[in-house]
Amino acid sequence: MAQQTTAETTAEVAQAYFAALATQDLDAALACWSPGGIDRLAGNRDFVAPDGVREYFEELFDAFPDFAFEVVSQTSEEERCAVSWRATATFAGPGSFQGIEPNGARVDFEGCDVLQVHDGRIQRNDAYVDGLSVARQLGLLPQRDSSGERRLNSMFNARTRIGRNLMVTEPEEVGEGVWVIRGGLPAKSMNVYVLADGGGVALFDAGIKAMTRGVAAATARMGGVTRVILGHSHPDQRGTAPGLGAPVYCHPDEVADAQGDGGLHYADLSKLDFPARLLMPRMLTHWDGGPVDIAGTLSEGDEVAGFAVLHLPGHAPGLIGLWRASDGLVLSSDCFFTLDPQTGRHGPPRVPPEAFNFDTEQARASIRKVAQLEPAAAWPGHGEPLVGDVRGQLEQAAATT
Repeated sequence: MAQQTTAETTAEVAQAYFAALATQDLDAALACWSPGGIDRLAGNRDFVAPDGVREYFEELFDAFPDFAFEVVSQTSEEERCAVSWRATATFAGPGSFQGIEPNGARVDFEGCDVLQVHDGRIQRNDAYVDGLSVARQLGLLPQRDSSGERRLNSMFNARTRIGRNLMVTEPEEVGEGVWVIRGGLPAKSMNVYVLADGGGVALFDAGIKAMTRGVAAATARMGGVTRVILGHSHPDQRGTAPGLGAPVYCHPDEVADAQGDGGLHYADLSKLDFPARLLMPRMLTHWDGGPVDIAGTLSEGDEVAGFAVLHLPGHAPGLIGLWRASDGLVLSSDCFFTLDPQTGRHGPPRVPPEAFNFDTEQARASIRKVAQLEPAAAWPGHGEPLVGDVRGQLEQAAATT
């Protein structure tokens, strides 16, 4: 018959558990656990009772033989009990702890466990420990406000600045409520478009994986990413999407590839010149953030942040662009290229490289479709925009073989 769990019985189990740990009586401590219960150390890993919990504490007590718990406060409510505690110990060994050899350091730190009790046994425990304080006291990190901390911070900040400057630019305004973030090496030729979208921003095209942190930081200052719109799902256009934590949308014809191999099944890299033929497979793997879950789809005529969706198949079956008639701005993803992806050289607009195309003749038709809109500016997925006689430039590109 199940035992009724009250705040009083929950508190009694918690008290018994911490009393046993205070005396390093693991048999008594494990008797408080339900077999299969989960002991979760936040930021570390999960341990399954009884064996996993025993192994953890055996290692802990072997490394810190005088480890002592002191319960500071305890609050219980039905099946849950929060225990605030303080621990002191000497890293004397003989055992190591999580790969660190004992060095005799003295530690004094605080934590909190939140236990869930049912039928008189612990079902789950979520433990939160001041790991930063422990690392400082062990000597793994320099002391607060010390010269060592200042040197470490300086080195970290220098690496951050170098990485940020190498990987992404600051958002550059290209139209009202529209910015471009450029990224990638060597020439920052990957374009991610940022669109004002309510209280945050939507992304159109997602660049490469290495841009994730830079894009996340830039968009956080702009209200955060509300959604990611994939112009298409190739590895160099979906790279940041899995790491941004926002819902992802694409054209219905692109869903399978977005959730799959990114369209590589129709690529023919043998059509590339040497050495691009040799290097490109490695580059594609490096660029790709991997498959993404698709939250919904967008089709021709749908609206996104004041833009109309254009279906522009060819380079990819579900490639889309965004068109704003009010100012003649089109964001065209890889409908056309203004650089040679094999060399990185910029130039006039051209048909996307046949090696990556789903259907090159469809790609030509899509370029003509954009040209007929007579845009004032057309921004591609890579490189520089078209301005001036955009229609004439695109018609010439579509006709060039």
